[in-house]
Amino acid sequence: MSDQSRPYRTAAVIPAAGRGVRLGPGAPKALRALGGTPMLIHAVRAMAASRSVSLVVVVAPPDGAHEVKNLLDEHALPERTDYLVVPGGDTRQESVRLGIDALPGDVSVVLVHDAARPLVPVDTVDAVIEAVRDGAPAVVPALPLADTVKEVEPGAPGEPEPVLGTPVRARLRAVQTPQGFDRDTLVRAHGAVAVSGEGATDDAGMVEQLGAPVVVVPGHEEAFKVTRPLDLVLAEAVLARRRANDGF
Repeated sequence: MSDQSRPYRTAAVIPAAGRGVRLGPGAPKALRALGGTPMLIHAVRAMAASRSVSLVVVVAPPDGAHEVKNLLDEHALPERTDYLVVPGGDTRQESVRLGIDALPGDVSVVLVHDAARPLVPVDTVDAVIEAVRDGAPAVVPALPLADTVKEVEPGAPGEPEPVLGTPVRARLRAVQTPQGFDRDTLVRAHGAVAVSGEGATDDAGMVEQLGAPVVVVPGHEEAFKVTRPLDLVLAEAVLARRRANDGF
């Protein structure tokens, strides 16, 4: 089969090995309940809601892979989608790399999605996939900023910080997930960052370090990250509205 006729197979990698300390003590953030169901399950379902996603790889805490596998087995998930659980590493970057390493050879498009973004709509997922299939090596969903942003000289917590400048807000975007990638580009990016040791705050940032183009597609306000207790309250409200309006 030629490269032109070879079908695109898309997989999603969900790193869920972190502890989520900003939500307070207790279960890892990805396993916190949202509407009675762990956030991780919502995130997996969000990826599987796209008919383009044929595999979801969940990267679990190194000592919790069996527990996460049992969790997935206990919840109803679309039958058309395959699932795989692999142990993660000490950092998010290492966990994503381990998830990529577990992908079968016929996967050409890779999504990397935060387990803490449980409510991303399927239209956003599909838009990212479509942009990669159209030829973009890296794609991120993002939203314009509502607030003015100041660049400051960081100081001690609670202390006044001097302002260094005010970036032009129209040029700024708040980045979300899933981020989508041509698989070869993502593998090269992780390899280059591992060698350089520079690191990056997200996978698209690693691709930027390669000098490869990254494009933005519209994100969605419901794809916010559940990081603090107030975020969890908001997520509960969004989920309750969905269930009332759509039977979600």
